[in-house]
Amino acid sequence: MWATAVGVARVRALETEREDALFRDPLAKAFAAAGGLWPASPPPEDEAARRRRLAVAFSIVIRTRFLDDLLLEASAAGVRQVVLLGAGMDSRAFRTDWPEGTRLFEVDTAAPLDFKAAVLHRERAVARCRRITVAVDLREDWPGALAAAGHDPALPTVWIAEGLLIYLPEEAVELLLARIGALSAAGSRMGLTLGSRGVIERFGADAVPGSAAFLWVSEMPDDPLGWLDGHGWDADGHTLRELAAAYGRPIGTPPQREERPGGLIAAVRR
Repeated sequence: MWATAVGVARVRALETEREDALFRDPLAKAFAAAGGLWPASPPPEDEAARRRRLAVAFSIVIRTRFLDDLLLEASAAGVRQVVLLGAGMDSRAFRTDWPEGTRLFEVDTAAPLDFKAAVLHRERAVARCRRITVAVDLREDWPGALAAAGHDPALPTVWIAEGLLIYLPEEAVELLLARIGALSAAGSRMGLTLGSRGVIERFGADAVPGSAAFLWVSEMPDDPLGWLDGHGWDADGHTLRELAAAYGRPIGTPPQREERPGGLIAAVRR
């Protein structure tokens, strides 16, 4: 699945080249190139497939900016522990101005972390915080691995699960949230992206085997804020459309029938 992270890097590289970019990710192009996706033109596709691909890319851009802002707000509130779950090709350790004393844990399996390490070495990238990689499968005892790497559950943490939950079955999502909660001191923050209602039907029905959409299995609950309240989090939810308008990238198509708040989540631990 980590190859999809290289595809996300390609989207971020393309956004970085825009004059009106919503963020700058200087390492994204290097990740995409190393993964064979830069330069790249999409394979032949019909109009419907092209629109779906562009919609996914657009959602990646919006969610990246949303979570960038959430991390800056958490830092401003004094949080100095960051955990990226399923970190992939995330380069926030290198492109964000972190306050002194910040520790950022990148949790992912060994294959993407090794690939990433090779690119970072080649680019001579220097982290702007204390970056700690934790090579573990999220289906295994990742809390134990995170503790061994130095994470302190007595201190507030900001957790990021970006483009992750949609790949996990419902029971795995519940376990992940329970484990995060057990490691979160009061005042911890969390940023989640959830698959909106109907997204699997729209994007996964004719997805090509091996593609990201082909692996999607989980959509958000009917009441995501109530769901998170039950896990001990006070949460705010936003639709992609709402945030896109706020960022100056309004969506021109009419709202989908199933659109509702909750696809992009910012939460605080009680």
